Amino acid sequence: MRLTTAPPPLRTRTTVLATAFAAVLLLIGGLLLMNPDRADAAADPLISGGKSATASSAEDSALGAAQAFDGDPATRWASVEGKDPQWLQVDLGAAATVSRVTLAWEAAYAKAYRIEVSDDATTWTRIANEAAGNGGSDDWAGLSGKGRYLRVFGTARGTAYGYSLHEVQVYGSLAGGPPPTGAFTVVAAGDIAAQCTASSSSCAHPKTAAQAQRIDPKFYLTMGDNQYDDAMISDFRAYYDTSWGKFKAKTRPVPGNHETYDPAGSLAGYKSYFGSIAYPQGKSYYSYDEGNWHFVALDSNAFDQAAQIQWLKDDLARNKKGCIAAYFHHPLYSSGGHGNDPVGKPVWKILYGAKADLILNGHDHHYERFAPQNADGQAKADGIVEIVGGMGGAEPYPIEEVQPNSEKRISGPYGVLKLNFTDTSFGWQYVDTAGQVKDTGPTRTCH
Repeated sequence: MRLTTAPPPLRTRTTVLATAFAAVLLLIGGLLLMNPDRADAAADPLISGGKSATASSAEDSALGAAQAFDGDPATRWASVEGKDPQWLQVDLGAAATVSRVTLAWEAAYAKAYRIEVSDDATTWTRIANEAAGNGGSDDWAGLSGKGRYLRVFGTARGTAYGYSLHEVQVYGSLAGGPPPTGAFTVVAAGDIAAQCTASSSSCAHPKTAAQAQRIDPKFYLTMGDNQYDDAMISDFRAYYDTSWGKFKAKTRPVPGNHETYDPAGSLAGYKSYFGSIAYPQGKSYYSYDEGNWHFVALDSNAFDQAAQIQWLKDDLARNKKGCIAAYFHHPLYSSGGHGNDPVGKPVWKILYGAKADLILNGHDHHYERFAPQNADGQAKADGIVEIVGGMGGAEPYPIEEVQPNSEKRISGPYGVLKLNFTDTSFGWQYVDTAGQVKDTGPTRTCH
């Protein structure tokens, strides 16, 4: 064990030479757990377990960021090899006061790194710094950082490989008390696979897929126009499948207008490619639950068909979850090239009446978020938040006519939506293909 010479934060490091001492500490810790009255009553709880995580890179899909926060010492996150700097980041889900951070390094450790916190995942404050790391386990105690996000930022590798952590554990307290249960993260995008592959440096959908994979969500949503131009099955296999296809089993898609252009018939290639994933209830629209959320996946190509409208009313009437999110291709409100599309207004009215919280759309190739509003575009405290996320890989569209209640618009950088859900709230970020957070939406409470 060696203590840092600087004042708090205090770090101890366990190495191979200290294995026996570490075993004693584990034994003592176990005895304290069995006798909580003897434990330090002021010790802060773990606040990072199972939280949404991102990283600058991952060596492969089995070594994603989430593996460092899953509580399993046998799993790990690993960055790509041979590149500095690299980082691993966790969203604690709410503003937090961080008092302690422990790191369990794999053989590929950091010789130099810093621990940082941030309120917005953009501006970072250093709370700990290591300049002579030698791997093993690092325990940083006595910290006093404040922020919603924490990251380990490696600046110099200790080996020729990359950076790899079995576990990162963050201790402290969250604003508002204990974290809500049932938290999960979703990645969403629309307008994805142009007719190109990673062999072309200008091809965007492999890059958005790589960023989506680094976020490592519970599942993925697509908001239509998954494949350009006519969404034939041959094109799905040649393009979409080479990038976003790796998430197929965890994807909950909806169709866009380009899926209707297939010469083999409207939605033929879409249905052939996704199969029961896109038709789990035998229709091109469906619903499912996750945590305290009810998700409704709709086919906006068929909003004029009474069958889907009646199904939606019946589905919402049966819902027992406290929060509702819907997603479909055509946005009712948009400041982009396609503009507002009134086809969705009757559906909005139904969703608003059911106290829905969130609507996700594609169609216009930009990112945009709106303040809560009703179907008539009136700002309402109990209104629905609409997000346009059509930057999954198709050529960007410019912003043309800014709509009322539009809070933020970004056109140009390709990227994905990272959506964080709890039992009672939701928040999101727009993350570009380089992993940069271009916008962070406010955390909203469910109606």
